[in-house]
Amino acid sequence: MILKIDHLGIAVKDMSEAKRAYEALGFSIESEHEVPTEKVKAAFITVGESHLELLEPTDPSSVIAKFLEKRSGLHHICVLVDDIEKSMAEMKAAGAKLLDEVPRIGAGGCRVAFIHPKSAAGVLIELKQA
Repeated sequence: MILKIDHLGIAVKDMSEAKRAYEALGFSIESEHEVPTEKVKAAFITVGESHLELLEPTDPSSVIAKFLEKRSGLHHICVLVDDIEKSMAEMKAAGAKLLDEVPRIGAGGCRVAFIHPKSAAGVLIELKQA
């Protein structure tokens, strides 16, 4: 069951510059994480019950670095689910293409999995179980 939008992932080339820009707009950085498995630094900004996640690549081979070669801005939408395996199985049974066959560890140690953009009208969807 999808519970809510957890966060919007935003790819940035320079985390310091992006944080300054968002802070100048009145947002506050809540937490920062390095996610070695994804080769990114992440900074979270609380917006009501949801978050913005700024993502800076730490390695040129990361997915975010490759994304930034072509564009910048919104990278993915993350939805919070109560049971990630069940959600993945239901989506796969409904014909969705999964990028992950099993959940992986994301920022903050949460379990995450991604749905291919082709299954969501061109938008990368992240499933997150807290």
